[in-house]
Amino acid sequence: MAAAEPPPPPTPTPAAPTALPESGPVGNPIFARIRIAIPSDVPHLHKLMYQLAVFERLPDMFSATESSLSSTLFNSPPFQSVTVFLLEVSPTPFTDAHPPITQVVVNLDLPIADPEAQKFGSGGDAVVAGFVLFFPNYSTFLAKPGFYIEDLFVRDCYRRKGFGKILLSAVAAQAVKMGYGRVEWCVLDWNVNAIKFYEEMGAEVLQEWRICRLTGDALQAYGK
Repeated sequence: MAAAEPPPPPTPTPAAPTALPESGPVGNPIFARIRIAIPSDVPHLHKLMYQLAVFERLPDMFSATESSLSSTLFNSPPFQSVTVFLLEVSPTPFTDAHPPITQVVVNLDLPIADPEAQKFGSGGDAVVAGFVLFFPNYSTFLAKPGFYIEDLFVRDCYRRKGFGKILLSAVAAQAVKMGYGRVEWCVLDWNVNAIKFYEEMGAEVLQEWRICRLTGDALQAYGK
């Protein structure tokens, strides 16, 4: 006669769930949003663009003025011509009526000391931290439009904290939303940190291509 099977082991009593602390974000949270720039943002954009020229070691080539930016940046609806996404950050949630393209909370190990917070203040506790300027182009190989990024810039004290990725991702997400085929931009060959950052985002750096440019007197000669 076969022996009876032993009784099954008792079912373990589930452990009581551990309650999460009813506190806010840990660390040093900073609220960030991307929104479409408007004409009243031109003074901030002009300062950012000059800082970009200094960073790229080309301040002698910078001739843009607030007036020239105002007259050329806002002549078409967004995404049909030149579009600027503005990056704003704040230690407190945004409360104004500007509709965001994207909005996130970034938890930092240490608070950010911004020596230019007053210069770049944009209302309440918010400050302008960077921008990306882009416009449509077209690929005959893909038979699809795309976006070309002319400039992407994050102010020095906000770099290496993920804000550049937020800006670039916002442009890429808009391209996908519109059914576009690609997003392209240029990078200076000495900017190894940027090259590494772009490659980590999945971008291909095309070593075999060179930029060709007609500008200044060389361009004006064709109008004579």
